[in-house]
Amino acid sequence: MVVGAGPAGLAAAEVLAGAGHPVLIAEGMPSPARKLLMAGKSGLNITKDEPADAFRAAFGAGEALPPALRDAFREFGPQEVMEWTRGLGQEVFTGSTGRVFPTAWKASPLLRAWLRRLSDGGVELRTRWRWTGFDGGEVSRFETPQGPRLLRPGATILAMGGASWRRLGSDGAWASEFADVAPFAPSNMGLLVDWSPHMARHFGEPVKGAAWSAGGLVSRGEVVVSARGLEGGGLYPLSRPLREGAPLRLDLLPDLSTEAVRQRLGPRGRETVASRLRKRLGIEGARAALVQEWGRPLPDDLAPLLKALPVRHSGPRPLDEAISTAGGLRFSALTGDLMLHDRPGVFAAGEMLDWEAPTGGYLLTACLATGRRAGRAAAAWLSR
Repeated sequence: MVVGAGPAGLAAAEVLAGAGHPVLIAEGMPSPARKLLMAGKSGLNITKDEPADAFRAAFGAGEALPPALRDAFREFGPQEVMEWTRGLGQEVFTGSTGRVFPTAWKASPLLRAWLRRLSDGGVELRTRWRWTGFDGGEVSRFETPQGPRLLRPGATILAMGGASWRRLGSDGAWASEFADVAPFAPSNMGLLVDWSPHMARHFGEPVKGAAWSAGGLVSRGEVVVSARGLEGGGLYPLSRPLREGAPLRLDLLPDLSTEAVRQRLGPRGRETVASRLRKRLGIEGARAALVQEWGRPLPDDLAPLLKALPVRHSGPRPLDEAISTAGGLRFSALTGDLMLHDRPGVFAAGEMLDWEAPTGGYLLTACLATGRRAGRAAAAWLSR
């Protein structure tokens, strides 16, 4: 049995069925892979085509990967993800930043082909089957349209997601059934900002060509000014230090040194600040507005401020609004094959596990890799 029909659960089911085992997938929502479909609306980023060391570093710069996660990537990393996608009849292309997308762009063609493969392999999918915990040993309880059910399969793979986007099926309610769970926290999230009224005309504008830094990490992605604050890929790699309270700084001219900025600005003269920024440095629109928002009272020497503008915010957006979550079932609760130490024959995979990574293909690859690793381990357990 696989509990959860997201990418990790479907990947586990595919491996189990390929090994000749009958598989039942129980999904609490009315249809499978809702978060995958939502993520793929604006382009399904399936993986990141980059060297293995760089890929692994995205899961914790300077930190050792848990052995189970490291081994999962060795077995099913970016190259394998691309081959698997092509095997579903979905050609891929790699963008200038190394992000990999299906040529069809959206998630729905890939998901349809994947579900068809699973169905052809004998996998049975039951929707609106909500897992409500264990009933002693390895027996699982479910609330179903036909009423409560108790099932004791030969092996169980739990792939119920993290705790964000509750409306798509990941609510983290499963955590109460386990003792060794790291607290959930928002990851790949926006920041709340209480803007002054003059910022309203810039809502929806992107801040491009800048660098954002916190806790020793630097990100040069785009960030959008919204009515509620800041959001976008430029913030996501900084999730952990921002959660931990590290100050956020904005470098509006990351390709220039402080002295180079100072020289371009020249003497103040009678020119307004806005004019100097626009004419001499190309800073206008939302970027110029942020200088006024966070830099006042403006110093005579603007260069250091433009290179390290302090970003005043009120913390992360709520957990349920985050793209993903940190926290979850600790790897110390699992064997190297992702089986629970205290429940033989029960495995876990995907965003249920305590790992964190930015967007850019890392999240989906980790779900696929851990799902497949759990599937292989469950197949071996069943074949003992």
